[in-house]
Amino acid sequence: MSLHVIVGAGPIGSATAKLLAGQGHQVRLVTRRGTGPEHPEIELAAADAADRTALAKLSHGAEALYNCASPPYHRWPVDWPPLADSLLATAEETGAVLVTTSNLYGYGPVDGPMTERAPLGSTGVKGGVRRRMWLDALAAHEAGRVRATEVRSSDYLGAGTQSIFSIQVLPRVLAGKPAQVPADLDAPHSWTYAGDVARTLVAVATDERALGRAWHVPTAPPVSLRELTGLACRLADAPRPKLSVMPGAVLWLGGLFNPLARELRETQYQFRRPFVLDSSAATETFGIEATRTDHALREMVIPRP
Repeated sequence: MSLHVIVGAGPIGSATAKLLAGQGHQVRLVTRRGTGPEHPEIELAAADAADRTALAKLSHGAEALYNCASPPYHRWPVDWPPLADSLLATAEETGAVLVTTSNLYGYGPVDGPMTERAPLGSTGVKGGVRRRMWLDALAAHEAGRVRATEVRSSDYLGAGTQSIFSIQVLPRVLAGKPAQVPADLDAPHSWTYAGDVARTLVAVATDERALGRAWHVPTAPPVSLRELTGLACRLADAPRPKLSVMPGAVLWLGGLFNPLARELRETQYQFRRPFVLDSSAATETFGIEATRTDHALREMVIPRP
């Protein structure tokens, strides 16, 4: 079977690697330390993906090159540009399809459900990083230098994923403690299951219809943070959650000492107002149905035997 090279072994990269290996493909997973899931059909390679020479050597003969990397949140402006440039150069040199895992930051604040046709109007630093990555890849695609596509999703659900919900809310409410969140607790919000991201990445990598445009990962209907937390507690047989709204001033002060809190200031609009993803295009084109929210939550709250 064909070779697929994946950069990044977080929840998305690992899930994608396992899915491809299960389909019989040759899979090479690249991280700085050569870490990743233990699987007989997944080759773990240690390399700095920002090193174009090293990445091109590892990607020689690959059908697809997947960007599933995840630099530290506060280092995006520093770490993403050389990494994205290396991935783009490698795709051009090897002929591999470049498939980028992305998010919704590039749109900035949007009124109504977001579709792939929405302009990338973000004026924020992190949104600007994501916008530049896609526009560079799209320009190279349109110039005939590479074949590229991008997959975008909202905040992740699933085992090992990280978000405001998984870091700041879930551990506390499952322990019966109150949680304070910088969010409108009742605003509808889209949550994307990590396994559906992997399925979409694999689908677009080998379908010519996917190239030259971005796709939204099939995502379950939006639910508020209050609804999501209540469902998680019911699934885990935990006490009824106690949630309260963190004032913006508290988050601002926290950012003086905590890099993550500081970075969250820029994306507060995603949680202080409705944040809804329209993923109908990918479902209609590739036949991928979104995983139910309760199924995604079970991975996070019910320990595996």
